[in-house]
This record gives sequence, C-alpha cells and structure tokens, in this order.
Amino acid sequence: MIFDDRVCELGEGLFWHPLRKQLFWFDILGNRLMSQTPDGPQAWHFAERVSATGWLSDSELLIASETGLFRFDLVSGAREAVADVEADNPRTRSNDGRADPHGGFWFGTMGKRGGDDPGAGAIYRYYRGEVRRLFAGLTIPNSISFTPDGRIAQFSDTLTHKVMRVTLDAQGWPAGTPQVYLDLTADALLPDGAVCDAAGNLWLAQWGSSRVACYAPDGTLLRTVEFDAPHTSCPAFGGDGLTTLFCTTALEHMSASARAALPKAGMTFAVADVARGLPEPRVIL
Repeated sequence: MIFDDRVCELGEGLFWHPLRKQLFWFDILGNRLMSQTPDGPQAWHFAERVSATGWLSDSELLIASETGLFRFDLVSGAREAVADVEADNPRTRSNDGRADPHGGFWFGTMGKRGGDDPGAGAIYRYYRGEVRRLFAGLTIPNSISFTPDGRIAQFSDTLTHKVMRVTLDAQGWPAGTPQVYLDLTADALLPDGAVCDAAGNLWLAQWGSSRVACYAPDGTLLRTVEFDAPHTSCPAFGGDGLTTLFCTTALEHMSASARAALPKAGMTFAVADVARGLPEPRVIL
C-alpha cells in the first residue's frame, strides 16, 4: 500500500523514531526531510543535500548532509553543526546512513554524479565526538546495517553487486577486513538501503528490481516483497510492534515514458505484518 503519495526524486534514509512513533525519510535531490503524522504530512527544506539521520531525543535528530553532520530540532527548526565532513569538496554529498547498536552513526559520501564519478565516496562513523573514515574509494556506498548483537556491520558499494560484512569491536569500530556476505553479480542485482530484523535477517532494497529481498545470516534468500515502483531504495521497520515494512522509492534515472507508465514510482510504501524489526538505537553525541 502507499504510505505517502508525495513523490521523491530520490527517496532515502528511512527510519522509525522509537519515541515519537513516527516515520522519517529524505528526498535527497529535493533537499528535504519528510514525515507523515495523523495530522498530515510534514516536510523540512534545506539549502543542501540531506540523506540520513539518527535520533538524539524526542525532538532532535542528527542529520548527514553534503557538508557534514548537524543537530536538527524538529520543533524549532534550529540547526547546530556537529562535524564537518568533506565540507570543502563540492564534488560529493552524503548518502545512506544508520545508527549502530553502540550509539554511533555510520554514513556514506559519494560523487554527485553517481556512477560517473567512481571512487569519490567513503563510509564514515561518528562516535562520541569523533568522526573516522572507515572505508575509502567507494562509488555509491549503501546497505549500512547491523546485526542485532552489534557485532557485525554490513555495507555495499552498489555497482559492485556485493554486500560486505565486517566484525566490530566492543565500541563498534571495525576490527577486521570486510568479507563478502552477498554476491549478487550473477543476477545483476544492485544493493541499496538495508536493515536487519530482530532475527538477524537482512532486508535489502534492490535498485531497479521493484523489491526488497530478505536474506538469512548465511546468505540464503528467504523471500522478496514486491513494490509498484522500480527503484526501491531504503527499507525500515516501524508501526505497532515494528512489524510493518516501509520502503522509499525514487524517480531518478527514469525516462519520461517510464514515469508516466509507473505513476507510483517515487512514493513511500508500507506492507503490514512482514517481520519484526528492531528499534533504532539512539546516537550518543
């Protein structure tokens, strides 16, 4: 079903705020943070690309933008810089991101020309006042997600068709060399946003495939959930009991004829009673 019929050129950064019981997401190319409440839709507009967020309190978010991280007050609209990240590089913007179970926040950067700017991106982690670059030379960093026990992080560089895994130490920093978890090359599948459920299964949006696919910890494909939009971009669990699967989609790279033929593309979807998710951890500043 359609959860929100506002169209995003590039929907991303979907997450369920556990205190507000409210879904948030971004239209990256529209420079806006979006939400939906019982009183109607909400949107906040920015002067730069914004793409991912984690929660700090009932009213404050930590937002990743093309110039770094900032605190954002949903009530007053006040903004406070937390850390500059690639602020001096107009070539890049932020992309996928998610809070980790240790209270850190992972987020990627990429070239604004996407696949036409190979190797321009990286994945960073913010943790208790420190920003550290974890992985460099990426083109489209995505699929940032964490196992329920907080011992493993997953991520992808979309155009490689692979989802990687890396072991984490007690504070959530990578403690080893990333290894291939999923190799989707044979099926030419493009991994996008991802989230783990309470059982440790990975729910992976696959760009261009009109679906979110669920994989067991050993990489076995368990099931797929189809959507009436080709470019599924980011899943999240929310709603009562965290059992509704939400998914953002995008219009980016669709021709005029494709947009006309698929009028729901770019909207945000919801499917009830899919699996049980995990509450998003609070980011610790």
